[in-house]
Amino acid sequence: MIQSLILAIYPLLKSGFGLSFGQIGLITLTYQLTASLLQPMVGMAADRRPMPYSLPVGMGFTLCGLLLLADASAFSTLLLAAALVGTGSSVFHPESSRVARAASGGRLGLAQSLFQVGGNAGASLGPLLAAWIIVPHGRGSVAWFALAALLALAVLVRVGRWYRDHQITRRALAVAPVVGLPRGKVAGAIAVLVLLVFSKYFYLASISSYYTFYLIHTFGVSVQNAQTHLFVFLFAVAAGSLIGGPVGDRIGRKRVIWVSILGVAPFTLLLPHASLFWTGVLSVAIGLVLSSAFSAILVYAQELIPGRVGMVSGLFFGLAFGMGGIGAAVLGRLADTHGIDYVYHLCAWLPLMGLITVFLPDPGGRAGQDRGRSDRMVR
Repeated sequence: MIQSLILAIYPLLKSGFGLSFGQIGLITLTYQLTASLLQPMVGMAADRRPMPYSLPVGMGFTLCGLLLLADASAFSTLLLAAALVGTGSSVFHPESSRVARAASGGRLGLAQSLFQVGGNAGASLGPLLAAWIIVPHGRGSVAWFALAALLALAVLVRVGRWYRDHQITRRALAVAPVVGLPRGKVAGAIAVLVLLVFSKYFYLASISSYYTFYLIHTFGVSVQNAQTHLFVFLFAVAAGSLIGGPVGDRIGRKRVIWVSILGVAPFTLLLPHASLFWTGVLSVAIGLVLSSAFSAILVYAQELIPGRVGMVSGLFFGLAFGMGGIGAAVLGRLADTHGIDYVYHLCAWLPLMGLITVFLPDPGGRAGQDRGRSDRMVR
């Protein structure tokens, strides 16, 4: 929720600081890069030695960024605030993904989906809260959300204590079956997953960062109306992220990846040509289908490289944030030079990259085998 406030108040920042689309993209790039570059390193460190209290530390960085954002007086300060929020995310995600996996009872996809739906549901609330609170009361009201960050700190201290007291070891967390694929084949599969993450998050950047501007420019809606549309899209993303994991547990993760990435292409290709009503309908379909992929991709990668939960989680969460940040910066520049409509026509083709899913191997192990093995090891 806190992170999405940055995206939700972009129209206020653009008018208040006289920013270009390129500068808006630079804010997103700063947040996303700091949220991505540290994550694999934090994950590798956590694989060697669990760090249960990294969770509240990460939230502390986010709290500092939030307070700085509320009081920023220059563009450079906005960038620093975004960097602090991104650093908080980088510290938080690898270890929290390990905790979710440890508490999964063997239903790995469901656990990752539940973990991610918390973030996505919170992200969907950001635009709505911005429309209700920040737009009427000004950017300074962002500081009120520090209360939510303090509550999160208290909760995460308790989660960290549970993690510490249960002495979750690296062996107990390595619940995926050993896949036995050659190293070259594993590396190729990881490369395919990286490209799929690129496709997914580059497209999501076009909506999360610029959807409000697109609606205002194309249909002449108000800022509050545009933010409500963004909330609906992000809520659909949250719902889709909840669906992908348990469906992957049941029918296989590769099938979910196929449907999620490639299956969204008809909707993205139609979006730039739709009326306001159908734009809303298509954005919901896009959010539901496209967001179901990430938990399946993450657990699939964890099965390819068993025993490296922190590293894999950090790598793919980092890629998700990094691709989103690069996408926002590149697309912001394109919006400045070619117009916001051009961005949506161009990005509509990205989901066709889902065709490369055909190169993913079967990592082995049925969902039922995963559950049985992990239940025994965790107990």
